[in-house]
Amino acid sequence: MSGAALGIEIVVVFFLALVLLHRYGDFKKQQRMVLFGTLLAWYLCFLIVFILPLDVSTTIYKQCKIDQEDQTSVPTTSPSMPNQMMANTSVTPTKSSTVKPCHKPWSYIPDGIMPVFWRVVYWTSQCLTWLLLPFMQSYARSGGFSITGKIKTALIENAIYYGTYLLIFGSLLIYVAVHPTWHLSWYELQTIGITAANTWGLFLLVLLLGYGLVEIPRSYWNASRHEHMLIKTYFKASKLMTEKADAEENLEDTMEEVRKVSEAIKYNHPLRKCVDTILRKCPVDYQEKMGRNMDDYEDFDDKLNTYPSERSLVKLHKQVIYAVQRHNRTKVQWQILLQQAIHLEDVSKNESSLSHQFIHSFPSPEPAGWLSRYVYTPAVEWYWECLLKRWLYRLLSVALTLFSVAVVWSECTFFSTQPVLSLFAVFIQLAERDYNYLYIEMACFITIFFLCICVYSTVFRIRVFNYYYLASHHQTDAYSLQFSGMLFCRLTPPLCLNFLGLIHMDSAISHKAKEQTAYTSIMGSMHVLSFIANGFYIYYPMLIVILCIATYFSLGTRCLNLLGFQQFMGDSEMTSDLIDEGKELIRREKRKRQRIEDGENRRREWKERYGNQREDYTARNMTSHEMKETSYSDSVTPINNRQAKYSRSGNRAERDCIELLEDAEPLDFSNDSLTDDPLDTQAGRHAGGRYLSISSSRSRIFDDV
Repeated sequence: MSGAALGIEIVVVFFLALVLLHRYGDFKKQQRMVLFGTLLAWYLCFLIVFILPLDVSTTIYKQCKIDQEDQTSVPTTSPSMPNQMMANTSVTPTKSSTVKPCHKPWSYIPDGIMPVFWRVVYWTSQCLTWLLLPFMQSYARSGGFSITGKIKTALIENAIYYGTYLLIFGSLLIYVAVHPTWHLSWYELQTIGITAANTWGLFLLVLLLGYGLVEIPRSYWNASRHEHMLIKTYFKASKLMTEKADAEENLEDTMEEVRKVSEAIKYNHPLRKCVDTILRKCPVDYQEKMGRNMDDYEDFDDKLNTYPSERSLVKLHKQVIYAVQRHNRTKVQWQILLQQAIHLEDVSKNESSLSHQFIHSFPSPEPAGWLSRYVYTPAVEWYWECLLKRWLYRLLSVALTLFSVAVVWSECTFFSTQPVLSLFAVFIQLAERDYNYLYIEMACFITIFFLCICVYSTVFRIRVFNYYYLASHHQTDAYSLQFSGMLFCRLTPPLCLNFLGLIHMDSAISHKAKEQTAYTSIMGSMHVLSFIANGFYIYYPMLIVILCIATYFSLGTRCLNLLGFQQFMGDSEMTSDLIDEGKELIRREKRKRQRIEDGENRRREWKERYGNQREDYTARNMTSHEMKETSYSDSVTPINNRQAKYSRSGNRAERDCIELLEDAEPLDFSNDSLTDDPLDTQAGRHAGGRYLSISSSRSRIFDDV
């Protein structure tokens, strides 16, 4: 099993990152460079989290081997020793014989692998987060029409960003070169860079961790309260509908600008290719309304018109990408939220059901599968949704609350080594005595995983003025994906280093001459910057207590509410108004869906009731028609025979309709011309470039024929 566990986890973590990226990103529409950069950043961060427990167990085994060698290498006798000392040292073989043997862990990683592995993972992630991802972020967000134009825009946007790095690094080099007593080597400069990056990450880590340690247990407790979740869903529906309407209005305004530009720049203009690129980014219905003016062959130089510049087209291209993505995201989110609201209303209605059978307001149109028929029956669904799920969430919330309390206590006391006050350090040291490597790895993994959930879930929840927003169901834009990759690469290394301090596996915290993990050796020694190692790293995590208290009392939510950003607060009048508005929106959508379902049911019943009668009537008509044709062909002339062959049986009204249709004058009619959209009425053109006849009448005689 030597190294097998490492290889298995490397493969498993890759698929985990791939599945997560598939949930938030869009493999079909987004650029391959964006997807690759985000996948690599997430993959490297998850590798650190999953491989670090193996590094801890391997380090404990190495420390056991060192202790065993030290004890067995103690000399038993010496000629120069007095008799009393010889009598005392004669007990040494007995002591050495009682030393417990060191058992190799099942996931032992051979020497030399982990340092190289951590060096590759860490420095690759740091190059991504500080150099490549900011550039790729600006590149993907650019509205340029060529690779060169996008690269130029990205370099200009990141000039200040990279210039700040060069200024700080250059100032540091000059200060070190001028200082007479400092003679720093490359290793020490490398340690200073790592320390600076970890300090920035720890500063942000404590803020996110303080929010997640309280909000995650509370979210599970609130999930067990169906009425609370339903009211909050109404609140979200009201806000999302406002955002959806704003997104639709923004899209309409942007498409209006695109239409004007498309009409101004003709087919033979040099910038027409740029306009075509913008049109391809528009929704399909707008593309059909804003077809290319192929019927207009006027030279663009014949008229002294003012044409937009390429820079304005780049700006418009960027606006189109953002408007279309935001419109699609809000539309999908509205459907998901509507489904959640309907489900919560069904749960609320079924809780008082005496039949203990879960009844859906809108059953699924798909036929029930094997799981629904035999396993997840309506009775099982009722017990799960109305009874068991609530208590499971409550138990999970209590367990997560205890875990959060343990994390807060350990963060405030991990610097104390005598006595050991950190709970996680106590658990690891107890398991270390018995060399229970499986327990050590599981304890380390669960602790790191909980810390990552608290931090990463906050990253996935935060939203910065619609510029950064991670939305599931493939609705996250390229900018937000890469921004999340940058945050993960900056937060994961200090998070793991903080965990090693919690279990006293970091010599900068424990101040003990023990075997260090390969991860800590890559981070470097902090003796170069002792004021950070002995001050900031130890006392700054205590701020997490204040942040947890502020999160518990929702101080951040109240501040945002005062600033005008509407947040869910039960004691606010504005919240009550938004809840009522959301309830009315959900009721309106349910009525609309009910009308659609009733119409489908009526059509289905009509087809089942009269479908067979119509088929029998058609068959009888065809039989009688053939009989008439056969009998009539024997008694008429060949000319009459040819006329009877093409005669149609039917009543007088049908024949009148047929004659009227044959005598009617053909009209140039198109459904696209009868639309309320201003883009179509102003353009008056089809996607293929044909003019459509526009009549003042909204309905015609033969619309239903």
